[in-house]
Amino acid sequence: MTGNTHIVGGIAASLAFAQITNYNPVILVGAGIIGALIPDICHGGSTIGRKFPIVSRLVNGIFGHRSFTHSLVFLLLMGALLHSFLTNESITAGILIGMSSHFILDMATKNGIKLLFPLKVTVRFPLTTRTGGAVENLVFAALSLLSVYFGYEAFAGYF
Repeated sequence: MTGNTHIVGGIAASLAFAQITNYNPVILVGAGIIGALIPDICHGGSTIGRKFPIVSRLVNGIFGHRSFTHSLVFLLLMGALLHSFLTNESITAGILIGMSSHFILDMATKNGIKLLFPLKVTVRFPLTTRTGGAVENLVFAALSLLSVYFGYEAFAGYF
């Protein structure tokens, strides 16, 4: 999936999570966007890879694309690090939700992800799509609509 689809996926997932928690939805969404981009640090052409090219080259050189940074091991490691160093649970939750949404969206692509890294098993859904294709545009539109719906519900009490 492209960076924009991951961003909208992180927004939709964060706002949906806001429905069932008391976390601040603004913080959840901001952190969800960041989390939705983090796994692609392993790809130099990604939104985050272009911002941090040296880190991106290093991570890609060690692990390759869609392996360690797209795995449950990385998600758990990030959760432990965030819990240790951040006091705001909304930020930690948002980042982890954004990362999870990224994993789910990339499992819908033909290349899938190495969710069970270090095992070399590729995980993908039975029906997949091509990154940047027409189906991804439909996914983007659906996630945008879900973001509006969940956003209305999350912020209804603020207005």
